[in-house]
Amino acid sequence: MSNDDFLFNEDIADSSDSAAVNTAPPWLVLVVDDDNSIHQITSLVLNNFEFEQRPLLLLHAHSAREAEVMIQQQPDIAVAIIDVVMETQHAGLELVKYIRQQLNNRRMRLVLRTGQPGEAPEEHVIRDYDINDYKNKTEVTAIKLKTLLYAGLRSYRDICIIEQHKAGLEKIIGCTTSFLQCSSLKEFASLILGQVAFLLGLEREQIYCCAAINSANQHNLALDVIASSSPSGVKGLSAEVIEKITQVQQQKQSYHGADCFIGYFTTHKGNENFLYVSKSSKLEQSDHHLLSYFSHNIAIAYENIRLRELMRDSQRELSYILGEAVEKRSKETGSHVKRVANYSYLLAIKAGLAEYDAEVIKLASPLHDLGKIAIPDHILNKPGKHDADEWAIMLQHAELGYQILQHSTNEILQMGAIIAQQHHEKWNGKGYPQGLSGHNIHIAGRITALADVFDALGSDRCYKKAWPLDEIIELIRRERGQHFDPALADILLNNLDAFVAIRDAYPD
Repeated sequence: MSNDDFLFNEDIADSSDSAAVNTAPPWLVLVVDDDNSIHQITSLVLNNFEFEQRPLLLLHAHSAREAEVMIQQQPDIAVAIIDVVMETQHAGLELVKYIRQQLNNRRMRLVLRTGQPGEAPEEHVIRDYDINDYKNKTEVTAIKLKTLLYAGLRSYRDICIIEQHKAGLEKIIGCTTSFLQCSSLKEFASLILGQVAFLLGLEREQIYCCAAINSANQHNLALDVIASSSPSGVKGLSAEVIEKITQVQQQKQSYHGADCFIGYFTTHKGNENFLYVSKSSKLEQSDHHLLSYFSHNIAIAYENIRLRELMRDSQRELSYILGEAVEKRSKETGSHVKRVANYSYLLAIKAGLAEYDAEVIKLASPLHDLGKIAIPDHILNKPGKHDADEWAIMLQHAELGYQILQHSTNEILQMGAIIAQQHHEKWNGKGYPQGLSGHNIHIAGRITALADVFDALGSDRCYKKAWPLDEIIELIRRERGQHFDPALADILLNNLDAFVAIRDAYPD
């Protein structure tokens, strides 16, 4: 077969015209044929070919085996033009099987060409092999070859876009799941920056990102920046970023540019939300699509987490109010419950509990003496030592607190019930009301027991004066493994400055 049979000379005439070099990333096209003249004429015809302002890079293999190695090394080949008969009568067909079945590559567009159509009948091949076109070499002209490339590259591009969107959707679903697991705005803010980088396939250091809220749709922009990768963090944004966000706020619509993305979205509460993202390279259209969907998830997640924080704040205040009411009835300062709450949180974190569990203990620990509301005043506020009968009544406050709280379905009040009942248990089993010992005492009970004693000894009471710090330390050392969980006692003693700082922050 001559070259004139394969490609019409007039079709090639202007293919070698000089043109400016295109530096855009090329489309990879693989030519697999054992006839060297086919490679030469294909290169000549496709010289200066472009699709969507991107050039071609032709890769050449002269056997199916050589093509297999090349495809393994270059998985992003867009189109492969494969001869059927090479080192064997069906080498091209076996190569198609290898690509589709062993490499599981469904994106690459495969075009079979043959000069011996009888060796691989067209209907049989199209029916039984996952190919995208089948051509007889004698009917392929220059214009038909270019048409084939346009169709193949369009198809490859669209498949890649679908896969990108699918991967992006999976990422967004994953990000949304992560947001649902956030327990605080601080955790949420940190997650935003990481997830934006994850969506764009970059490291956090490679993006500039900030998320901001304009509460209650104020006419004059007053941003509450909840997350920022700016060197100055949430405290300040550059004048350029603020100016761009202001323009978006005035126009009430998102901005999609090559330089940056600014998402604008409102919530049913009337808050205006902004997500500003830029990177060193150009933002592609697919980036904007992902960020647009992600922005709305941020707004919804922010309001949900903020609502949870407001509810948690309300629960904290309720715990403090109830705890302080008990303390005031016993003529003690309400700062005791705040100190115990913060001591308990610090002990829980240092003991390795999760942030969420430590926060629950912090919110529940102010309820440790709730049962004292049922103790008569003359016993509760007696300045001297209790007699046996009075002490028996005082001991009831642990069980009474548990009975008051035990039927609640609220997890903080449930934890409060455990703490109320077990904060007077001792590691050696000589505490009350149940005589529990060691790890049979709930970790929250062990934590609050130590926090309560540490604070009570350092505070004035109706029956005693505050102890000096060195005497408190000595008692904790002495009672380590007796009254107190030894591991928790070590945590307090090894982090004493942090506990003293809490005491100083909430004075009587």
